[in-house]
Amino acid sequence: MLPRPPIVRYDSVVSSVRKAVFPAAGLGTRFLPATKAQPKEMLPLVDKPIIQYGVEEAVGSGVDNIILVTGRGKNAIEDHFD
Repeated sequence: MLPRPPIVRYDSVVSSVRKAVFPAAGLGTRFLPATKAQPKEMLPLVDKPIIQYGVEEAVGSGVDNIILVTGRGKNAIEDHFD
């Protein structure tokens, strides 16, 4: 019989995370032609942009500070969260 793996509790680690970084600076060439007019992060998934789901999940997890790293010409992302 194999020994049981130790039980690891992540409660203290998860509760101390207060900052989330979303890298959103790529060109999205693998999503062409859909990303020719808008950034890949702003592509709709059901009823809102893909990046909105990640931000909402982070806020729901207790993250206080969200950083969106965007590239040139990605004003749609900044405008969406203003």
